Amino acid sequence: MTAELAHFADTDLKDLAIAKSKLEYPGMTAKIADLFGKPLEAGFKLLPKNWNEKVAEITQAALLKGLEFAIRTMGESESRGSRDWLHKILVTGSGVAGGAIGLSSLFVELPISTTIILRSIADIARGEGHDISLLEVKLSCLEVLAFGGASPRDDSAAEGYWMVRAALAKAVSEAAAYITEKGLGEKAAPPLIRLIATIASRFSVVVTEEVAAKAVPILGAAAGGTINYLFMDHFQEMARGHFIIKRLEKKYGTALVEKTYSDLII
Repeated sequence: MTAELAHFADTDLKDLAIAKSKLEYPGMTAKIADLFGKPLEAGFKLLPKNWNEKVAEITQAALLKGLEFAIRTMGESESRGSRDWLHKILVTGSGVAGGAIGLSSLFVELPISTTIILRSIADIARGEGHDISLLEVKLSCLEVLAFGGASPRDDSAAEGYWMVRAALAKAVSEAAAYITEKGLGEKAAPPLIRLIATIASRFSVVVTEEVAAKAVPILGAAAGGTINYLFMDHFQEMARGHFIIKRLEKKYGTALVEKTYSDLII
């Protein structure tokens, strides 16, 4: 046992191993590609030109509006068990409805499904003992959507959990500092917009995969429901791992948790 592992209580070490097993899952786009295969490639060919930019724009707007609404509808901030199954049912239903309608539903369905996913992420954060009324926890909820969002056609697909957090660290810090000092005001704080744009650029990659599946007539509603279920399952796993890590960081410090994480063999 290394010196770092010896610092951890047995229960915390087990939790860290659980977190690592969740955060090292295959990326969301890989799961979608494995499930839909060639029909997905056909769907990409059916998408209009500049569709990636349109998806990124809608995604950014959905993230900007979704988190606060999601948390406001949750009631108390005290810790209790998360209701993962309920959020899976809700987001699957949203996907089925959107898939039946087709691409034109994206403008309505994406904000709804994103809000449900963010609500589930916040619910998991609360279940891990975090106070979801705190700004830092809200920003951590947004961070979750950046995990597993790299495209398998991109070199960044190899990015791990800690690399993504490091890439987001400056934007998260600047957003937190600005909002703490000046608040949000009538318009969202510029540093928050930059953070959301960064996260949206990763999250929109997997959204584009969903849109491509919906573009194939033979997939339709089934694709919408199935992919939304996969979305929720994936980000619930990411959220569980992330907020276990954040809980352990409060106790042991980030440096020790990161080093112990890297030393763990699962």
